[in-house]
Amino acid sequence: MHNSTLQIFLAELLGTFGLVIAATGSIVYDAKLENTLGSVFVASVHFIGILIVVYLFGKYSMAHFNPAVTIGYFVAGYTKKSQLPAYFAAQIMGAFLGSIAVKFLIGDYANLGTNFPNFSYSIQVFYGIEILATILLMGTIFSVVYLKKLNQFSGIAIGGIVALDVFFFGPISGASMNPFRSLAPAVISGHFDDLWLYMTAPFIGTVIVGILFKKITKFKRME
Repeated sequence: MHNSTLQIFLAELLGTFGLVIAATGSIVYDAKLENTLGSVFVASVHFIGILIVVYLFGKYSMAHFNPAVTIGYFVAGYTKKSQLPAYFAAQIMGAFLGSIAVKFLIGDYANLGTNFPNFSYSIQVFYGIEILATILLMGTIFSVVYLKKLNQFSGIAIGGIVALDVFFFGPISGASMNPFRSLAPAVISGHFDDLWLYMTAPFIGTVIVGILFKKITKFKRME
């Protein structure tokens, strides 16, 4: 990828903004309607929102929109160390702007879509599930990047795995997979209790996949 730092910054800012509006806005809107739309609606909006931002901005920044994904790309050798500040700055700004927009456009419901785990499960279970959800996300991302024939389906694949993670794992771990997506609504709504989970588990998941992917591609080149 040879796009300028400014192109990367703007793509990540706008993409993360759109992602957070879809991810948290779906939850907030459902809560506003007294949860009448349900988990299928929330997962579907995740799918549509991510599909749109991946296809709109992916060619400029590889569609990270998530600091954990950026670290996964970095570990695998796809993102340069010098690019990290632009990615992180754009993502955190986009996340906070998105969360502010949801508050003013939809309303202050459901703690603005703040993630939380289900404490009827043990910490080991929901922490492991959050790592697994992120592993599935990062694995899907690398698959569509590495397998060139799948590039045109990147938005569908990435949006699809996020939607499935949210639908199946959301009731257990919250299925954030994105530290800044969790941080922004938590800070603005003032609910910080579970941030430790979402600020750590996604990075573990993407680093695991980044290391494995780097080893696999290195082995393939040696064949």
